[in-house]
Amino acid sequence: MTETQGSTPSRRALIGWGGAGLALGAAAAGGTVAMTRAGDDVDPVAAETGGAVEFHGVHQAGIATPVQDRLHFAAFDVKTDDRDAFVQMLKDWTAAARRMTAGKAVGEGAYGGLAEAPPDDTGEALGLKPSRLTLTIGFGPSLFDRFDLKDRRPEALVDLPAFPGDNLDRSRTGGDLCVQACADDPQVAVHAIRNLARIGFGKVAIRWSQLGFGKTSSTTPGAQTPRNLMGFKDGTRNIAGTETDRLKKFVWVGDGDGDTRTDWMTGGSYLVARRIRMNIETWDRSSLQEQEDVFGRDKREGAPVGKAHEHDEPFLKAMKPDAHVRLAHPDSNNGVTILRRGYSFTDGTDGLGRLDAGLFFLAYQRDVRKGFIPLQRKLSAHDALNEYIQHVGSAVFAVPPGVRDSGDWWGRTLFSKEA
Repeated sequence: MTETQGSTPSRRALIGWGGAGLALGAAAAGGTVAMTRAGDDVDPVAAETGGAVEFHGVHQAGIATPVQDRLHFAAFDVKTDDRDAFVQMLKDWTAAARRMTAGKAVGEGAYGGLAEAPPDDTGEALGLKPSRLTLTIGFGPSLFDRFDLKDRRPEALVDLPAFPGDNLDRSRTGGDLCVQACADDPQVAVHAIRNLARIGFGKVAIRWSQLGFGKTSSTTPGAQTPRNLMGFKDGTRNIAGTETDRLKKFVWVGDGDGDTRTDWMTGGSYLVARRIRMNIETWDRSSLQEQEDVFGRDKREGAPVGKAHEHDEPFLKAMKPDAHVRLAHPDSNNGVTILRRGYSFTDGTDGLGRLDAGLFFLAYQRDVRKGFIPLQRKLSAHDALNEYIQHVGSAVFAVPPGVRDSGDWWGRTLFSKEA
């Protein structure tokens, strides 16, 4: 990331990032955005250039955006009871996110300021391209127990029920808010989360985080679906970023989805995050036929049973009754459709010589009660894949609409009385 500061004022002339706040508009100055929106998506040609994804929009970037290769996801706990301080942090976060997604350093940058003061930016992304960085914020159910927000909690933001087979680690579950950082360079994604955590010091603290690599889903039309750590393509009929009709129907919250207390979510979405551990060693000793029967796809092409190509319409009755594709398909679930945006992870070993590896599942939908919950109830009860996986972390978040312009900020529709 470059050190070009444009017309950014001196931080000595303004209150610091961690205090009462840096002027929102001033902190966003300078920079050329190298990529443009194409509907709800981003220009796929420009996606190969390492350029910047437009930060402003009706919806937050990082949902329908073409999926980047790397992830750093962080859930935060709120540590302050001061509503004004928390709102100012959201404004400061927005200013920093606006700069980082454009390939710029936070504030005055990593060097050149007062030697006696910490620099505004941690510096590890100096010289790196924006790498299509997107930052997406969400608010967890527990946040609405704070700041007099109880009557602003949407009905669709429900606590997830316990599903059969869950073995959730409390230290990897929940959170008052989250930030999803996606980029094609892992250092750019980590840099973004690190700087937001630094700016939020004293007001929020990271509850848990997850690094991801090797995207396992695609939102680009016609693109081959990436493989998960089991070697299979899954979710090949994912919603594409250019399918505005399907996005409107299944992903974006509409005007009539809540009452006047919760219309702040219009244009937003609901995110379910699940850390799914794969029993890699057991899977690797299973026969090829068993593996293909479990998924309902062939391993070579990713084609449904009896078909030749991965995007061929599946004939569900040709699959075993407990095949993953058959159970997860919208035709088996009254049309339930979610937008998947998952990543593989490998976090060392479990101390018993087994890899701690699997899928960090991210799913966006218009209503969790009509999307993930009924789908997961069916899968957790009948899916043959359950023999080889276990859900060990879980969270749900309300993802507000996008930041419209340089005067807007994350969470304005929820926290601003004027909104």
